[in-house]
Amino acid sequence: MIILGFDPGTATTGYGIVQAENGKIKLIAYGTIETKANSSMPARLRQIYLAVRRLIRQYKPDKIALESLFFYKNQKTAITVAQARGVIMMACQSLGVSVTEYPPLFVKNTICQNGRANKKEMQNKIKLLLKLKELPKPDDAADALAAAICCLTERKEDR
Repeated sequence: MIILGFDPGTATTGYGIVQAENGKIKLIAYGTIETKANSSMPARLRQIYLAVRRLIRQYKPDKIALESLFFYKNQKTAITVAQARGVIMMACQSLGVSVTEYPPLFVKNTICQNGRANKKEMQNKIKLLLKLKELPKPDDAADALAAAICCLTERKEDR
């Protein structure tokens, strides 16, 4: 099973692709979709939408894991993240791939057994789980990998 995970944002959307193979989790790819701050919001959202569609077509995931919107102190940030999530969901729906949403605290608890784990702890745990030589960077990509791994390892009674 191939899972494509996303950590949504309008400036930077992290993505991570993992596969379950013979009971082990294997890294396929990870990175970011970046948009220019001086571009209009519709242009940025279109860029994210098209990039998500390219990733789905290239890697043919069985499922999409999407970090859900959590509390943001900055209302403007919450709105832009929600817009990015919307275009990601629309891209997935348009290609017939199901989306499962995971709250950040649930992902952190699943990966690190600590719902309050910081970015460095998450990166270290992802490095260990995927047997990487280096920390996965940037943290947006590491968070996307964490969501994907969470989707692979989740049991329905966990949530």
